[in-house]
Amino acid sequence: MKKFRPRPGFVVQAYRFALDPGAVQEKALRSHCGAARAAYNWAVSWVSASWWQRKAEASYGVPDDQLTEWRTWSLPALRKAFNQAKHTDGRFADWWEENSKEAYSTGLANAAAAFDNYAKSKQGKRKGKRVGMPRRKSKHKARLACRFTTGTIRVEPDRRHVTLPRLGMIRTHESTRKLQRRIANGTARVLSATVRFERGRWFCSFQVEVSKNARTAARPGVVVGVDLGVTCLAVMADSAGEVQYVPNPAHYDNALRHLKRLSRRVSRRQGPDRRTGGKPSRRWAIANAERNHVHHRVANLRQDGLHKLTTAITAEYATVVVEDLNVAGMLRNRRLARKIADAGFAEIRRHITYKTGWAGGETIAANRWYPSSKTCSNCRVVKAKLPLHVRGA
Repeated sequence: MKKFRPRPGFVVQAYRFALDPGAVQEKALRSHCGAARAAYNWAVSWVSASWWQRKAEASYGVPDDQLTEWRTWSLPALRKAFNQAKHTDGRFADWWEENSKEAYSTGLANAAAAFDNYAKSKQGKRKGKRVGMPRRKSKHKARLACRFTTGTIRVEPDRRHVTLPRLGMIRTHESTRKLQRRIANGTARVLSATVRFERGRWFCSFQVEVSKNARTAARPGVVVGVDLGVTCLAVMADSAGEVQYVPNPAHYDNALRHLKRLSRRVSRRQGPDRRTGGKPSRRWAIANAERNHVHHRVANLRQDGLHKLTTAITAEYATVVVEDLNVAGMLRNRRLARKIADAGFAEIRRHITYKTGWAGGETIAANRWYPSSKTCSNCRVVKAKLPLHVRGA
């Protein structure tokens, strides 16, 4: 799926609202997300079938020019093949009309992107860890999500409801005034909407093209360097000589004692058993929901704190220098992995990068191998080694 390019003077921004659906609406939401998963699994099986068929024919000695033709994984090809198969395939023939076509298009688009990432990774054109061949999604583990790009997608004027194709009007848990006010003024245009079930509730994210007024930082001529850490979440030193220390809130560590107690309670209940097909007891479901509620609260607190920190940095400074940290490598340290993951180093850099772009600023990534911590600020002598207890001093 191609990335949308905004018009000059506009930026693409997401507005996310928590939904409060009724029982019938929640059933429809789950049906749409299940349809997306079913379409994804169909596309993976349809493309992979030709691969395995060619491999089997080659093992039988069939010449290359007589092998089964490759099935392309482009989105138009998948849509064309799916539209022909949905009427006759027993997996879809009885119920595919119950959901919006956007649900199936979501699964097909995800499958096309998965095969494209696999091909680029195999050819060495994709950065990061090697990506394997796409596999079918499990009904029990797949994330519930569905994207709508066409049809009736709007925020209602009452600021308490959103309307989605085939799903109709759904009440929101919070007011939508921030987005509805912009739409009414003509400074925003909704491009798409994505419904997702995460952290125990349904959310609707609107991808919006927003007109951004040109604004400058409070101190545009001052450059700030942000040093991330575990003891102090961020140490900010600017070119004016000011140094600020932001303590690490350690949300997960603060909730760890509570989580351990709840996990022991869950382990004492009769949980699900995939091998025998045993269903969990009601007391296990209640205890597991209580434990998940604590996890969701920790995640929400972390996200809220990181947004407030990065917004304050980009509102004050136009040029921000951040570290190019190897977070994936740092997480291999079993002694610090939990605290590093709780701090959210990669998320801080991501927030600063796009927020400085909105304000017309610049984000500079410092060289990963530059010995900034080992260099003395007065005599500029570089130390050979720097233990952790010295760094935290």
